[in-house]
Amino acid sequence: MAAVVLLVPVLAALALWAFAWPAARTAPHDLPLGVAGPAAATAQVQKQLEAHEGAFEIHRYADEAAARDAIEDRTVYGAVVVTAQGPKLLTASAASPLVAQSLQQAVAQRAAGAPMETVDVVPAAADDPRGSVLTSSVLPMTLAGIAAGAVVTLLGLRGRRAVAALVGAALVVGTVAALIAGNWLGALTGSWWPEAGALALSTLAVSAAVAGLAALLGTPGIGLGAFVVMMLGNPFSGASSAPEMLPAPVGVIGQWLPPGAGASLLRSVSFFDGAAAGGPALTLAWWAVLGLGAVLLGSALKRRAASVTP
Repeated sequence: MAAVVLLVPVLAALALWAFAWPAARTAPHDLPLGVAGPAAATAQVQKQLEAHEGAFEIHRYADEAAARDAIEDRTVYGAVVVTAQGPKLLTASAASPLVAQSLQQAVAQRAAGAPMETVDVVPAAADDPRGSVLTSSVLPMTLAGIAAGAVVTLLGLRGRRAVAALVGAALVVGTVAALIAGNWLGALTGSWWPEAGALALSTLAVSAAVAGLAALLGTPGIGLGAFVVMMLGNPFSGASSAPEMLPAPVGVIGQWLPPGAGASLLRSVSFFDGAAAGGPALTLAWWAVLGLGAVLLGSALKRRAASVTP
């Protein structure tokens, strides 16, 4: 009774902190933003942006073409271009609709009595302009990974059989998720196979971590793995905004965990032709490899212990 009375409020407090605190502090924190044009012409614009202390990380570009390339490469989330006709704001709602909207509010000052021209260089899917489907996919992929890891453990699968089950489940989940999000809902606009692969890898990273911890620690490993990816990975993912919109160091931590890396990878392969996909893909691969390695190691340790037991 004492454990229940004390543990439940602690878990509730941790959940409230993990989910509510980053949401309450959502704002630009060193958000990469470009400024393009002649140095003399952009000096005033850059000064105005730097007045938002700590909000933007300014990148300088020679012209609009270079700024567009930087946006498409996911180096910056947007750019202010100074032209002879006046300043122009470039955004990428595919990278984050919330960031695109925030930039319009923070940057698009009225010029000569008229609104600043805004161009969406990499728009979100027409059927999902707010990115709701992609954002909502983070939780199901996390839950599917936790469920797969838990089921493999509770069914007593070990070694190669457990690895095969985890990989097979991830492939099926990735395929079904890509069919629903891309083909049915029209929220993903890239090549289907990379999108399915990204969703499958995201699921495998979670399921392998949960099963690997369970193989080494026993049943409590399921709870530990679920806590890390659900209570920390999900709210710290930045999927609904951007990692740079979360307070430090939450945004960075979130990209080290499967939900955040999975959301970033899916955006890259779906809207940016794979630009900046290497980092998230490597993060997910490390989680998957280490988790599957732990599954094999745990099975080997149990066989060894059984062989020496009289």
